[in-house]
Amino acid sequence: MTSEPARLISADVLAEALDADSVSAELATAHKALATLGEVEVGLWSAGPGVDTDVEVDEVFLVLSGQGAVEFDDSSVIELRPGVLVRLHAGDQTTWQITERLTKLYLA
Repeated sequence: MTSEPARLISADVLAEALDADSVSAELATAHKALATLGEVEVGLWSAGPGVDTDVEVDEVFLVLSGQGAVEFDDSSVIELRPGVLVRLHAGDQTTWQITERLTKLYLA
């Protein structure tokens, strides 16, 4: 008897417990990998409040909760709030200014 692949990844992504990590001590970041699609990881990431800089990988993310902004090295700024969908490109240099703990669903 073969088992079917899991279809339900999370019954409530907003209730998922995330694991603290060392990506940014300034933002007290935490994450949880939920699934993979080929070589793409799908997961949750939470951070803030606070300010930190980063060099990005290829990623698309959807803000689920929280507030803030991400500024790019070309001085463009994207305001972050629930419902905002963002595309980061590998090598983007960013400054994250999180005013209310932010949680995003990412594909990277």
